[in-house]
Amino acid sequence: MRPVIGSLLETDLYKFSMWQAMLHRHPATQARYRFLCRNRSAFPLAELVGDVQREVDALCALSFSADELAYLRTLRYLSSDFIDFLRIFRFQRDFIRVEAEGMNLAISVEGPQVHVMAFEIFVLAIVNELYFRRVGSAAALDEGRRRLQAKIRRLREFAQEPPRRHPFRFFDFGLRRRYSGSWQREVLTTLKQELPEFFTGTSNVLLARELDLVPIGTMAHEYLQTFQGLGYRLRDHQKAALEAWVQEYRGDLGTALTDVVGMDAFLADFDLYFAKLFDGLRHDSGDPYVWGEKALAHYARLRVDPSTKRLVFSDALDIERCLDLYRHFADRTQCGFGIGTHLSNDTGLPTLNIVMKLTSVNGQPVAKISDAPGKTMCDDPGFLAYLRQVFGVKA
Repeated sequence: MRPVIGSLLETDLYKFSMWQAMLHRHPATQARYRFLCRNRSAFPLAELVGDVQREVDALCALSFSADELAYLRTLRYLSSDFIDFLRIFRFQRDFIRVEAEGMNLAISVEGPQVHVMAFEIFVLAIVNELYFRRVGSAAALDEGRRRLQAKIRRLREFAQEPPRRHPFRFFDFGLRRRYSGSWQREVLTTLKQELPEFFTGTSNVLLARELDLVPIGTMAHEYLQTFQGLGYRLRDHQKAALEAWVQEYRGDLGTALTDVVGMDAFLADFDLYFAKLFDGLRHDSGDPYVWGEKALAHYARLRVDPSTKRLVFSDALDIERCLDLYRHFADRTQCGFGIGTHLSNDTGLPTLNIVMKLTSVNGQPVAKISDAPGKTMCDDPGFLAYLRQVFGVKA
């Protein structure tokens, strides 16, 4: 069969934006990432080791084509020197290990961050597609199409509701956990044709280019986590990361992620300076209503008009949850909804909850303290306890 990944453009936009920022500001950083499956699979993922190794070999043979680089040059926030770096970039096979640990699939990457950070999305897409090649079926795709049409009908019903102050917009964040590449393409093609007034873009840069959609994304957890290991005072790492982002993009890509050490700790650092410079905030864990109310209250305290800002929701969303959140917030602020598995892998089959997270930077542990149980990830309990203490976050 054809390799799962046929183009290095088929990754999330935030990989490119974080990649450029790290290349410009901390190109010598060393990093380690680790794969984890958080739920039970239909068969031991260790059975996929050989197939994953072959897919990684194919991935490491890819390079960016001239037309792909030309497309990236049309994105005004990507700089010419970064595109020149991508022109000569290839993944190095020595930086990634794929093996079995008992019944588990163990994948780790380690090396210069600007050479290993982009592995994540490709690895997750590879594991997912290999898994669903074994457990999926034509019946599952038929069910996926039925469910997709039900979503479209639901949104057409919603379109009859009285308009709110700000429009409803959603986009695809489903690359990492999709059923397959061909299925994601079919879903996005259908949504573009059927719901152009609501569906505005995708994080998948390849499909954004091919389907003439807006590529969407700014930063992920790894960006802020990296600054925990760059020599800044730990208490100041969020402010250092946000400041570096402002200097790198100078008004573009202005949505900040809030849950690397929890929303309360984030807002303590998100002062008037950052509130004015960033266009909005992204939610990725915890109660979205509580999170949104905290964000709006924070803007109010800073005397920033929330109607000029945007709240982006991206945690385990489905259509009904998006609509409920929209009704709750849309008269007060702009809203956006990044939907992942519910778009790209809603076929009636149980899905994998897989991640590949940054675990150390320059030999030092890093951590994410999530606002949701089960999402906190750190290989060093001592560092995690210290991080909680520094930011006053209870276990």
